[in-house]
Amino acid sequence: MSHQLGTLEELPLDYRNTLTDLNLVPLWPALRSFLPYGKPTRACEPMLWRYEDVRPLLMQAGDLTPIEKAERRVLILANPSLDPATARATPTIYLGLQLINPGETAPNHRHSPSAIRFVVEGEGGFTMVEGERLPMEKGDLILTPSGLWHEHGHTGSGPVVWLDALDLPLVYSVEASYCIEGEGQVRNNRADSSQATYRRSGLQPYAALDRPVDNYPLRRYPWREVKAALMDMAAHAGPNDVLHLAYVNPETGRECLPILGFSALALRQGETYTPKRRSASQVLHVIEGEGDAVIDGVEMRWGESSTMAVPTHAEIQVRNNSSTKMAFLFVVDDAPMQRKLGFYEEF
Repeated sequence: MSHQLGTLEELPLDYRNTLTDLNLVPLWPALRSFLPYGKPTRACEPMLWRYEDVRPLLMQAGDLTPIEKAERRVLILANPSLDPATARATPTIYLGLQLINPGETAPNHRHSPSAIRFVVEGEGGFTMVEGERLPMEKGDLILTPSGLWHEHGHTGSGPVVWLDALDLPLVYSVEASYCIEGEGQVRNNRADSSQATYRRSGLQPYAALDRPVDNYPLRRYPWREVKAALMDMAAHAGPNDVLHLAYVNPETGRECLPILGFSALALRQGETYTPKRRSASQVLHVIEGEGDAVIDGVEMRWGESSTMAVPTHAEIQVRNNSSTKMAFLFVVDDAPMQRKLGFYEEF
């Protein structure tokens, strides 16, 4: 088949004007922009945000804007290749670093996008989801799924910072993004109950066998347990095994949210991670360690709490530079959405 498609200029002007008057557009002149051969046309480019650059500005935001005037005090990690006004790190993933200071409360609300909170630093913070109080410690993953009431608070000392990741770009693009305010939640008498109930792999409440599957039975995934699982895995893995664990719904074994997926990756001393090319876009957030990455030819040097945006179909190489310490990364991707829509691929 010829790759030389007809152009718009080849069409008679009066024909083009008639199409315009009737709100019609010929496909064939633009077909390759919609359906390029081999690999998608991508606006998204690799991007690195270093926490040591962002943190001072986030702390300054805490001085400049009281929580009452912010509702959520967040600096968005906006990828400049995607137009910063659209608040996207990748085409489908929104990222922000959120600060809450001692004594502050981020008020109760719920919204159509699903969100997660991944704790970067601090002690004494908590998130309340549907009356369940979830403590926030460094490296913890906390779910605030679509439609569930949630609020944040801080009863400790010093700042608490977490990484927000939302499917907001997708939900906003289909004109379905909105929020509802609510009164403060009444705490139930079982703090962090979902984590306690689903604490051990392979076990769940017996009553769950005879009721419909809970879409979000586990709302907090403590880093101390995820790290321990990765370390146990490392102790029994071969030198070529990848130390990579997915966060899943304990009742289904599938991804814990419908659009975005989450996983934890460990790199042994001096190890280089070179995964297959994936159709999903990704975010890599460093929990511990330092090293280098090459993403589609762009070289990056990352340290603790750095965050990297990875375009779809990117060639990736991530290296732990330490000869004495392991490195740990938190991964966000849009693979669950792509799997549901039937076009997820690895190459």
